[in-house]
Amino acid sequence: MRPWIGRGKGYPVTQTRDQKSGSAAAAAGMKRRVGVDALAGSVGLALGIVLIGALSVSAWWTLHTYRGSLERARQDQVRIVGSMLGETLEPVLGNGDLTEARRLIADAALTHGLAECRLTLPDGGALAAAGGGTLAHQTIPDAWPAGEAGIPSNEIRDGRATMRVPLVVPGRGPATLELAATVSYPLLADREVQVGVFGIGAAGMAGLAVAFASVRRRLRGLGAIRGALSALGSGETSADALTVTRAFGEEATAWNNLLAEREAWRRTQVLQKAADETAGPAQGSGALGAALDAMWQGVLLLDDKCRVMYANGAAGVFLKTKRDAIAGEHVAMMIDAPAVREAVEAVAGGKTRQRTSVEWSRESEQGERSILRVSIKPVRRDDPGAAIVIIEDVTQQRVADESRNAFVAQATHELRTPLTNIRLYIETLVDDGESDPAIRSQCINVISQEAKRLERIVSDMLSVSEIEAGTLKIMHDDVRTEQVFEEIKQDFSIQARDKEIEFRLELPPKLPTVQGDRDKLVLALHNLVGNALKYTPSGGTVRVAAREDGGDLVVDVTDNGIGIKAEEHELIFDRFYRAKDKRINQITGSGLGLALARQVIRLHGGDITLHSEIDKGSTFTMRVPMSHQTQAMARAA
Repeated sequence: MRPWIGRGKGYPVTQTRDQKSGSAAAAAGMKRRVGVDALAGSVGLALGIVLIGALSVSAWWTLHTYRGSLERARQDQVRIVGSMLGETLEPVLGNGDLTEARRLIADAALTHGLAECRLTLPDGGALAAAGGGTLAHQTIPDAWPAGEAGIPSNEIRDGRATMRVPLVVPGRGPATLELAATVSYPLLADREVQVGVFGIGAAGMAGLAVAFASVRRRLRGLGAIRGALSALGSGETSADALTVTRAFGEEATAWNNLLAEREAWRRTQVLQKAADETAGPAQGSGALGAALDAMWQGVLLLDDKCRVMYANGAAGVFLKTKRDAIAGEHVAMMIDAPAVREAVEAVAGGKTRQRTSVEWSRESEQGERSILRVSIKPVRRDDPGAAIVIIEDVTQQRVADESRNAFVAQATHELRTPLTNIRLYIETLVDDGESDPAIRSQCINVISQEAKRLERIVSDMLSVSEIEAGTLKIMHDDVRTEQVFEEIKQDFSIQARDKEIEFRLELPPKLPTVQGDRDKLVLALHNLVGNALKYTPSGGTVRVAAREDGGDLVVDVTDNGIGIKAEEHELIFDRFYRAKDKRINQITGSGLGLALARQVIRLHGGDITLHSEIDKGSTFTMRVPMSHQTQAMARAA
């Protein structure tokens, strides 16, 4: 090497080319380190800014959401208090009890922290007030002021929740209940939220600083490893050329260890691949084995001797055996159904080359019945297996098929009976109706009743379809219950008389008005009363009693018929279920009436319950909230 020589003061000392190359490498290393430090600093600064911004937005949003939730909660409280207080005040004022009305208003204001609670008449004068204000009326006026109660409202404005509730005082006229409540924002809670958020932010910043320092140290070693990776990508394969100095830390040590293991891994890779390919599906390795284990059907691969070469996890579950214990076993050791064994042996032995399916019915130790469908198909000649067996659980499918067939049979019978009666009475009406007015009247009544019966059967079927599809909707109108019970009386009196059953309606002098779907309520009552008459023998009694209980309309349908076993009290409300009592085998029914009745009443916010004893009779109790708001609260609960 030719040295570069300078003499005298101010001249450089001797420097070889290797030294110049080393100096250049050192300079490049310093440049990379400076670049890494600058990159790490930029990334750390960006992360800090993002963290601070996210914490600021989070603090603002948390405080905003917290205050919004306080306002909504206060608004909901005022709405509930106003609705309940309004429903209580109407009958109290209707009875002229002003003292009780003022006490209720004062108690409500004190209990719920209302800033204002006033009861005003149409002329604007206050009849009762709490929380300030003067009373324009000291007593209930004899001549109720004319006017309207006003428009209902419920809103939040300037930190106050207000509500106007129109009232209709029985026998007097309209009135208005006005409520106002201040929304309080606890200062301590706000500070706790802010302190918590910024405490988390401070901890995050401290963690970020520690992480930044650690990353900065480690990036130097990662930079050296990146250079080695670039060399590897350029075609360098020598471990000596790719090794980095251990001074760069744990990453450098791990990289060097990885290089040392690289050659050993390359040597074993080919052997491992060959072993995987040799094992094949018999061991369930690779993507094929994973796919088969993910299947919900059981899969067995058999040889020509009916020995199991492979079984997936589902097959072990169906055969109630561990998968590891299945391999190598004869299929007859695990399947105790002769028909299934014969089909498997025929396909695996080459007697048939067609796909065969056999159903296998079995019972568990608990007495539960299950149905398995076993499909056997021969495999290709170049495969080591002779047959593949697929096992599926079709129990629910068969149960659904049986339920559907039973429903079709019952529905056909139910439809045929009214149609036959209509046809017979039409023939009687044509033959003898003109000459005998009594026969004509009887025929017309029977035809009308059977047409209504047919309409109810079709309506039940349509309602069940709507329930299954989730489209059944309930209308909310005022339903005059006295008309509903009058319709029940007209529809079932003749049927009860024909069966020699005493049919009684025990109703209060005044029946309440219910908010709901009239047709659906009539449908539910029809099913309950019709069910009672159907299962009560001749000479029995069916009683329908109605009463008002705590804002609910309660109807008891009682009979002294055959009764229902205690273990079936809930089962009879399932679709298509019929009691197991042998005495009802000759009584037709679709098994839909009670299920549909309970579903309809529950959509109204109520329920149907049963009390029954064998050979003593049954009482079905239907409870329906009378107001739409009470129904909505019951459904939400």
